[in-house]
Amino acid sequence: MRWHAPAAATAVNPATVASPAQVRAILHHAARERPGLAAFFGCLYYAALRPEEAVALRREDLILPENGHGRIILTAACPRTGTAWTSTGTPHEPRGLKHRPDGTIRAIPIPPVLARMLRRHLRLFGTTPDGRLFRGTRGGILSESVYGRAWHAARLAALGPELAATPLARRPYDLRHAALSLWLNATGEPAEVAARAGNSARVLHEVYLHCIDSEDDVVSQQIEDALNAGTGSSRPPECVKASGCAHRRLPRDPVRYVSVNLRHRPTSGPRTPARARQDRGRPVFRRPTVSTAHTVSFGSTIDVWRRPGLAHA
Repeated sequence: MRWHAPAAATAVNPATVASPAQVRAILHHAARERPGLAAFFGCLYYAALRPEEAVALRREDLILPENGHGRIILTAACPRTGTAWTSTGTPHEPRGLKHRPDGTIRAIPIPPVLARMLRRHLRLFGTTPDGRLFRGTRGGILSESVYGRAWHAARLAALGPELAATPLARRPYDLRHAALSLWLNATGEPAEVAARAGNSARVLHEVYLHCIDSEDDVVSQQIEDALNAGTGSSRPPECVKASGCAHRRLPRDPVRYVSVNLRHRPTSGPRTPARARQDRGRPVFRRPTVSTAHTVSFGSTIDVWRRPGLAHA
């Protein structure tokens, strides 16, 4: 038998991406129910950290000025792999950053709102003996079961039963998806966003392609203008000339402009003020200068220029 595994969907479902207002509502309820996890969820959204990166976050990884933006210097992650796959017998094992060689760091600028959340967390809860910011129920590594229960409770309280039944922000990891979608739509700089997220620009484009909607309205309006051209629509299309857009910056193509929009006009005769206004900005056609003893043919008409002094036949 020959069987090929079906290709897994890598693109993020837009239905899982929450808006900033929805995320703020969930974080507000999470801070009320579990104050010690408010900054943890804030790192997933405002810094687009992976959960295993936020779990391993330490005090020395933070640069928190009193005002303005801060910075997170990521050096390690602590994913859950299971006790059978670790050398320490614990379900979590410290490792380097995902898809990066050991010793690689990633610097992430953070907004003032996250800097305030982290300063408040340090002031109220401090750190563990080994310097970690977030801890489990017994002081160990923060497990996904602990922050998962807190997330589902806060999500239900913030969104209500109807929205909670949808895929919207179902997992804490969806906070990272919401953050990267927001960054891409707000900045349009995939290289910078990829550097902050710890992905390549190609992976970022493949995963979040359907969540980028900043140009959707612009493209839809351009298509509508093209469909309404010449139909007498109340909204005039931008391109009103066959030679191109009337307000474009590039010069007009002389060949296309002459062949479509201009007709031959004689250049002889007196130039009245009205005619001068008509000719302003239009190309002027002049009879070509031809050397003596040459014959020029225009269709079926032949004009001959003779040298002065020659007898006319």
